[in-house]
Amino acid sequence: MNLRMIGLGAVVVCATLLPLAALAGPAAGPGPGDDAKPKADGGLLPGLGLGAREERPKPAPPAPSEPKRPSTSDLPGHASHCGPELTSPDGIEAQTCVLTEGPDTWARTYYRNATGQRLDSVLTLMGPAGRTVQVRCAIPAQDEPGACETPRERARGAASAYSAVAEFAGAGEGDSTPLLLRSGSNAAGTGGS
Repeated sequence: MNLRMIGLGAVVVCATLLPLAALAGPAAGPGPGDDAKPKADGGLLPGLGLGAREERPKPAPPAPSEPKRPSTSDLPGHASHCGPELTSPDGIEAQTCVLTEGPDTWARTYYRNATGQRLDSVLTLMGPAGRTVQVRCAIPAQDEPGACETPRERARGAASAYSAVAEFAGAGEGDSTPLLLRSGSNAAGTGGS
């Protein structure tokens, strides 16, 4: 009998206190993850600043952007000179640069292959006294940005004495594959970009 009376008393107390707790609202201001702020009129209890809340608009997520090509020109001891970004009617895009870091120089071509077929690229770095370094790169058939570069070598003269050229052609053997695009760095002796 006592248990029944205690249980009935607890239900009555909870039923009485629950509407009062709902009327008062939260006891503290907004929590750390709460983006809401009190309205200027103060809501139901103006002295406490509690009551109706106004939602702040959330900022829109940033729009996806084109992948940024790595730049070495803003780092100390680094320099680059690049030719223009070129696009062929077939769908290959490229930009070719000569890069220097400390005593080293090398060539790099950035590309995007939207042709739908695998391509071959030949990248040539040309330096003073007729010195050249050449590398072949296989360009996958996917519309994703990529890069091909020559090995680094110790510079023999000023960086402006170097130039580079990249040639893109259909993958295959022999001379029967057509040249789709030729991309070069700035001509030797011109200012960098």
